[in-house]
Amino acid sequence: MARLDVTEKFQGISFPGHLHTKDSLEFAVSFLFKDTDVLIVSYPKSGTTWMQEIVTLVSSRGDPQFSRTVPNWARAPWLEHYYCVAVLEASSPERRIITTHLPYHLLGPALQGSKAKVIYVSRNPKDVAVSFYHFHKIANFLPEPGSFHEFLDHFLEGTLYYGSWFDHIKGWTSHTEAINNLLHITYEQMSLDLHGTIKKVSSFLQCPLVEDEVNNCVKHSSFSSMRDNNMINYTLVPKDIMDHSKGSFMRKGEIGDWKNMFTEEQNQYFESVFTSKMQGSFLIFVYLIQAMTLIPIIIIK
Repeated sequence: MARLDVTEKFQGISFPGHLHTKDSLEFAVSFLFKDTDVLIVSYPKSGTTWMQEIVTLVSSRGDPQFSRTVPNWARAPWLEHYYCVAVLEASSPERRIITTHLPYHLLGPALQGSKAKVIYVSRNPKDVAVSFYHFHKIANFLPEPGSFHEFLDHFLEGTLYYGSWFDHIKGWTSHTEAINNLLHITYEQMSLDLHGTIKKVSSFLQCPLVEDEVNNCVKHSSFSSMRDNNMINYTLVPKDIMDHSKGSFMRKGEIGDWKNMFTEEQNQYFESVFTSKMQGSFLIFVYLIQAMTLIPIIIIK
């Protein structure tokens, strides 16, 4: 399938037609989850690939063989992508690992009554916007991003592919009572305490690990290890789909890279929109690290 210039509209949200069809999106929102499923949920560029690797390694007790021989889109396929049905039918693991970028209002109903374990991954939205902007430069199935100023406006307006970041995070985090098993992990937690994050994930998945197994998970899910793993870094994708001569999928993996892109005016505008749209939220976002000290931590109440 090519459809690199096709936009698939579904329930008011735009999706890249290269990966999504009306049928694949309909399949996703009516999906029959098994109680043994693990669903990784995120808005794009929030740490999805990282969590796919962590869950894979935890499930294999730190053994990197599976994650070094099978592409991440085959071992943890995106539910809404057109190839997902074939991947799920071709494999029959004891525990399916599935990924999605769909918002809660589209996928939540399919999870009602299910005991599937859901891991929601979030990241501070300033770094999300910067990472998504750079990803648009290399992904030929996404529109040209234009200037960062233009892109940031679209991000704040919620008119990019995959919809509004604000709606996505508020939808999933405000419905935890409706989902039996949901663990919320942040990109910043993974970055600052990968060891602790892996132990938290292994406990949530009821897959206890001994210390050596945890350490192996840490080693093989480090940024440098993932950057050099062809099963994760998307260098297997043809150049006409993802052009790595224009940038790298595994770009920096830093907290606070937004400081290298945002002007002071853009930052002030972002925070004004953020405060307005996140009114009533108790979520905490880490925007910077300095000497391993978190600054500032913004709490919107």
